[in-house]
Amino acid sequence: MTDPLPQDVTQYLARLSGGEDVVSELLPLVYQELRRVAAGYLRRERAGHTLQPTALVHEAYVKLVNQKEADWKNRAHFLAVAAEAMQRILIDHARKHRAAKRGADRQVTLDVDSDVAFKTDVDLLALDEALKKLGKLNERQSRVVELRFFGGMSVEEVAHVLAVSPRTVKGDWRFARAWLQRELDERTEE
Repeated sequence: MTDPLPQDVTQYLARLSGGEDVVSELLPLVYQELRRVAAGYLRRERAGHTLQPTALVHEAYVKLVNQKEADWKNRAHFLAVAAEAMQRILIDHARKHRAAKRGADRQVTLDVDSDVAFKTDVDLLALDEALKKLGKLNERQSRVVELRFFGGMSVEEVAHVLAVSPRTVKGDWRFARAWLQRELDERTEE
């Protein structure tokens, strides 16, 4: 199957938002991209993670298409929300895993085409808490990290989703990664 054009996906999303049942037609158009995002997430997870990319895609997809009030703007918007859904699923999974293991840490590496490399691996739950804290200080920078790190989106895709310039995304990405690294380093020292 050839890659669908973004406008084709956008048309199906508009129909879905309008109440039409096009779920079975939409999935083949976005599946490979969602699977790429899911695989990117799971590459950063601990070895032996029980979720597989296919299961993560399907769980996120079901959550997305069952939203009755969703107003899907376009393909990029759908993928950004899908990345966020996958992030939430993995964080919930980490909480359950931690509860089962009583404190076992889950490590991920914050290193996406390294503009500013993170020095250490971080606990996914600690990262989620730090991102929430960053979001209170600067919501856009927090979203940039979510979309770049968790969503696997390029600078240009993030710029499109957030309606800012690629230069702004690059600056936010550098600042947010440095801020998060400092925040996570402080947690480790405690």
